[in-house]
Amino acid sequence: MEPVNTTHPYYDRLIAAARTQGPVTVAVAHACDRYAIEAALDAARIGLIEPLLVGPQARIHAAADAAGLDIGALALFDTEHSHASAARAVELVREGRASVLMKGSLHTDELMGAVVSGATGLRTARRLSHCFVMDVPGRGEPLIITDAAINIIPDLAAKRDIVQNAIDLARVLGFDGVRVAILAAVETVSAKMPSTIDAAALCKMADRGQITDAVLDGPLAMDNAIDLQAAAIKGLVSPVAGRANVLVAPDLEAGNMLAKSLSFMAGAAAAGIVLGARVPLILTSRADTVAARLASCAVAVLLARHQLASARLAGR
Repeated sequence: MEPVNTTHPYYDRLIAAARTQGPVTVAVAHACDRYAIEAALDAARIGLIEPLLVGPQARIHAAADAAGLDIGALALFDTEHSHASAARAVELVREGRASVLMKGSLHTDELMGAVVSGATGLRTARRLSHCFVMDVPGRGEPLIITDAAINIIPDLAAKRDIVQNAIDLARVLGFDGVRVAILAAVETVSAKMPSTIDAAALCKMADRGQITDAVLDGPLAMDNAIDLQAAAIKGLVSPVAGRANVLVAPDLEAGNMLAKSLSFMAGAAAAGIVLGARVPLILTSRADTVAARLASCAVAVLLARHQLASARLAGR
């Protein structure tokens, strides 16, 4: 296998760990543009995935030819349009022919509609949520930010699942202790700021075992969550304050702006993954770097391998 050089050291280690697990089969829903096909080919080239391209066959071939990409070795599943591509990709998972879904050149809503369909989708008892696994320059460990893409204004019950999904991801990725900061604009509980009340409730839920396998603190402002000096100035003493490695945003807009600010102003790379379904879902973007695309696939591989191993242990 060829070496991978991403300029993001955590991603290098993440990709290397996933490659040792062996490739998993990924259904790429509506792989009808250069970006979707390149993402699949790049990950396949280094042994992360075995892609199944789903979409109108003529459009897939036309996009590959226009970009000079060789897809002759890849399996194709012909569909009529994007909605059919989403449904067929989900069906491949339900048939056991794919262990991961990847978004191609269709709207996220189209793919998520097929995933959450009551009769034919991939829902579980857990609410779906999105995590960015971020490699931030100058930071000694990775950072998970959630939810920045799925839940717009989550209520307390949704936030509980968002937090637990992120914790489960951090544990699969081998975080050295999972320290969750529930973000708000301030670090005190205020009746005028509902996000601070949710933060306090989530921390008490963790105390009562309704959220497990991590240490939580909140509400915490961003500076108090990640900077020890800022936490000390405010007199905050906890295992999380100043040392958080999972940041839970109060809503999608805040999470999205936080992740994109780190990406475009601080040079961070962001690998995106959707959790809570029967299989991991990779949400690619045209703005993603090659490093971020490969890291997203690596995260999905590690999650899929963990799920498959858990299923075998459970005798399913």
